[in-house]
Amino acid sequence: MLERILRWMLVAIAVSGLAAGGLAHAADRSDLADLAFTLATLPVILGLVVSIVRDVLDGRLGVDAIALVSMSAAVALRQPLAGAVVALMYSGGNVLEDIAVARAAHDLRALVDRAPREAHRRTGGGIEDIPVAEVAVGDRLMVRAGEVVPVDGVVESTVAVLDESALTGEPIPVTKSRGVAVLSGAVNAGETFELAVTATAGESTYAGIVRLVTAAQTAKAPFVRLADRYALVFLPVSLLIAALAWLASGDLTRSLAVLVAATPCPLILAAPVAFIAGVARAARAGILVKGGGKLEALARARTVLFDKTGTLTVGGARLLSVEAAPGESADLALLLGASLEQASHHVVAKAIVQAAAARGLKLKVPEGVRECVGSGLEGTIEGRHVRAGSPDMILGQASPAPWARRAIRRASWRAALIVFVAVDDRLIGALLLADELRADTPRAIRLLRQAGIARMVMVTGDRAAAAQAIGAALDLDAVLADRVPSDKVDAVRTEQRLQPTIMVGDGINDAPALASADVGIALGARGASASSEAADVVILADRLDRVGEAIMIAQRARRIAVQSIVAGMSLSLLAMGAAAFGWLQPVPAALVQEAIDVAVILNALRALLPAHPHAAGRITMEDGRGLRHEHQTLIRSLDRLRAIVDALDDTAPESCTGLITEANQLVQDRVVAHERDDEGSIYPKLARLLHEHHGLAAMSRAHREILHLARLLDRIAGDLPSEKIDRYVVRDAQRAIEAIEILVRMHTAQEDDIYEAVTVQAA
Repeated sequence: MLERILRWMLVAIAVSGLAAGGLAHAADRSDLADLAFTLATLPVILGLVVSIVRDVLDGRLGVDAIALVSMSAAVALRQPLAGAVVALMYSGGNVLEDIAVARAAHDLRALVDRAPREAHRRTGGGIEDIPVAEVAVGDRLMVRAGEVVPVDGVVESTVAVLDESALTGEPIPVTKSRGVAVLSGAVNAGETFELAVTATAGESTYAGIVRLVTAAQTAKAPFVRLADRYALVFLPVSLLIAALAWLASGDLTRSLAVLVAATPCPLILAAPVAFIAGVARAARAGILVKGGGKLEALARARTVLFDKTGTLTVGGARLLSVEAAPGESADLALLLGASLEQASHHVVAKAIVQAAAARGLKLKVPEGVRECVGSGLEGTIEGRHVRAGSPDMILGQASPAPWARRAIRRASWRAALIVFVAVDDRLIGALLLADELRADTPRAIRLLRQAGIARMVMVTGDRAAAAQAIGAALDLDAVLADRVPSDKVDAVRTEQRLQPTIMVGDGINDAPALASADVGIALGARGASASSEAADVVILADRLDRVGEAIMIAQRARRIAVQSIVAGMSLSLLAMGAAAFGWLQPVPAALVQEAIDVAVILNALRALLPAHPHAAGRITMEDGRGLRHEHQTLIRSLDRLRAIVDALDDTAPESCTGLITEANQLVQDRVVAHERDDEGSIYPKLARLLHEHHGLAAMSRAHREILHLARLLDRIAGDLPSEKIDRYVVRDAQRAIEAIEILVRMHTAQEDDIYEAVTVQAA
């Protein structure tokens, strides 16, 4: 603050000196005018000397030296007016920088300024207003319409409508029902609701975000030092041109004019303004970058490593399928299992209950529920003894029935968790649950390719089978499975030897790798979590596609900074040339340089604005519906392939030829034909519409993997013996059919995402 006041004082002195000198000159008192101009210049020279000495002690010599030379030369050569103009230009440039930085940092400060200062706590006698720091866990707060939620908690009212745009960047308010968690910093966009406090103010989400904002505001960009390196070239070039002008003309005034025109405000202003503007632009999109230096590192990155669970995937259990025992109902198995799981707080139990609700099943009330930690539950539902849990709990030492073995094998192939459901000791079904891709993951991968990321690697502690399936669907360059946290650090360091590397994760186990990477990016709005503290960039919304947006914002800010520096230096060199030939006198040279400074600042502030998107083509709603209809038809063929895989379990090997042949015929006639049509007809059109050739190239590689599996299945079917087939051939065929079915489903979902994007543009 003191330094800012001194800058404004120097500007005031320079303006006052110029004004006084102008009045004295008008009164025909040139001696007083020269004195006023000199007095306006000397304080700026003194301040500049202090600044340069401080920089030299810190091991830096940069752009300020040129300004010191030009002002000192003006005073020494008795050109006080030129010195005063340069003093105003230099001190004014610093003030303009302060104004520009303040404007660019507005979005960051807004997060801090809007933090609530008090809360409304419910007591036995009514409502009392207390400082937010006094809120304790377990308190019940009233959050009124339009207020910011002061601390983390859960909704105690029937419903709450919240605007989470400050946290996530999403402009549409969300509705949360009783018992749902609410993050501090959200705005109540509906009626007053009650909140049960789960974290104090210092431990809440918003406090963590404020800490990150503070770090972002105080960090220094290494790219500013790059401006100093430019100055190490610019300073001797300026002195050389000034010396040559003097030697060629014998006129020291020309030399002075060259030095005045060389005042390096473009170097001083361009980089910090552009990068702070870029940090602010990212904050608007729900992306907190811890300083301009990290933004610059983000712009240089060419490799991205992803965690899998919670990053590429949703990070929670989702019901994949219900396997029913022969003669039993899948809905009944899910209904009884979900009814029992209502009594558990386990994340798997929540997923089962949500799946049953989504299918419209009316759950029963369980009685006498007993939970075996880590294994499952048992209880009574409408007089029947129901158990739901792991194979060890439900089956014990008994050998599973053929259908149960099939369910266990399918769960293994899909890296899924299996929950068996038994009624009165009779096994009726199995629930398969697993993680699934985020809805925005395909778009995120396309954005990263579009941003110039050359290598993308998944590094996960999950099993290889599940990781490889996701890696193939997303067309990642490498998949590293079964990795513990130390292995993730090793993977980051290996990639860093080749290219600047980003690590993207969300969990505590990702924190070491996030801290090791050139740029660590943490997903989620929990600003106080270990991963967020270790990361350099925090995506406040759980949106993976924001990673690509962050990189694009960083690249644009760096591009604008370089443009501003190069353009400012080029214009200064032109002005120096004009001064060397005597076309610019010292005072006009100073005015020209001031105009260059203003232009540089305005250009650097462009980093605050969103980039102009490339004009993309569009398809009609009718065409979009037609493409999705083809996928719906294809899904029916995939359902039949899944049924064939199941049927092969219960069919004698010698009778499997017909099923395998049918599956191969479906794959060749429907799947292969569809993928070839996409590659030859649909994708060329999309390439012209999307301008995302890297993303479509990745999709084409998925086509090649599907066609490879189809050729493998065709060979198995073609080699089937006419009289006898063993179980090993059946197993190979099952694996090929299963792989095709899973990969095509995932690939089709990615294509639907693309079709929706281009169709929405036409709406």
